[in-house]
Amino acid sequence: MFGLRSSLLAVLSLTMIVVPASAESFRVYFGTYTGNDSKGIYVATFDAETGKLGEPQLAAETVNPSFVAIHPTKKFLYAVGEIADFQGKKTGGVSAFTIDAATGKLTLLNQQSSEGTGPCHVIVDKAGKTALVANYGGGSCASLPVAADGTLGKAASAIQHKGSSVDKGRQEAPHAHSINLDAANKYAFCADLGLDKILIYKFNPAKSTLTPNDPPAGVVAPGSGPRHFAFHPSGKFAYVCNEMTSTITAFAYHAETGALTELHTLSTIPQPTPGNSTAEIVVHPSGKFVYVSNRGHDSLAMYAIDPSTGKLTSLGNAPTGGKTPRNFNIDPTGKWILAANQSSNTVVVHAVDQATGKLTPTGQSIAVGAPVCVRFVALP
Repeated sequence: MFGLRSSLLAVLSLTMIVVPASAESFRVYFGTYTGNDSKGIYVATFDAETGKLGEPQLAAETVNPSFVAIHPTKKFLYAVGEIADFQGKKTGGVSAFTIDAATGKLTLLNQQSSEGTGPCHVIVDKAGKTALVANYGGGSCASLPVAADGTLGKAASAIQHKGSSVDKGRQEAPHAHSINLDAANKYAFCADLGLDKILIYKFNPAKSTLTPNDPPAGVVAPGSGPRHFAFHPSGKFAYVCNEMTSTITAFAYHAETGALTELHTLSTIPQPTPGNSTAEIVVHPSGKFVYVSNRGHDSLAMYAIDPSTGKLTSLGNAPTGGKTPRNFNIDPTGKWILAANQSSNTVVVHAVDQATGKLTPTGQSIAVGAPVCVRFVALP
């Protein structure tokens, strides 16, 4: 059963994961789809000086923790349970865990309903007082208060999206795929694949609530299927990867109103690839580059960002060294990308050229069952 405390007792016997303190020492947590090759959330060490990724350990046993988020204090981790039945109700769940600072292992604190089926994305706001979740199956989003001890309260807001778009097979109803906040902790952005919109909400961090904004959404071309969304470090631009058309759309961001204005849209693949779809999008910490994963083409699309306009120039594609790169992330130093290849059960390390943005495989790879999320925690 999802989230039973008894299922987590096994983590108490995990081998200690101890890393020497360093400005470039990290733990990396991997969300997964559980099954024969995975039992839950895994953790490994990462040395950003050498690019070496340690062997993964099971940090917590739980069902389909496909996306995880780290609390700003680094004391807590939050994970969705991508399921359709939570505690006898037709909804998914969100779990709160404490992070053992010495070992990296996770201990369950509590769980709450995600207020929709198939939760697929979770973040924690910058104040560390709210967890926000997107429900793909239910086509909704929710905001859950976070207490001082890290526990989750029941949802303060639960918003059901409405409508459809042009693809009757994939866009017959709303399908919320991600939720993000701007740098000011003022607006939330929920990319809905089923609506071809990035819905915009006002966020009240004191009350942990979401309310509709005016303007209500940023819009992409019909049939695009917006999936994941990322801000530029300057706060002036934002980018979304469109799952169904294998494209990336650049927006100008208006911080006062929350409005998104499309700048242009580019392909993420050099030629048509049957069955390809995008998954993740990440902006480099320098603000010079942005990357998108392609499932099918099995590559990372690379782009240079014009710092004055936010527009993109393609830098080509780099193979991820595996199949179905569902997720990837850039380490906090900006020197490495860890690509999680869902279908080949691997996480592969690539070096980032700081001048050109191009990627080079390092030969470093570890085995993780069905990895679908990568999150770093810096060590003191």
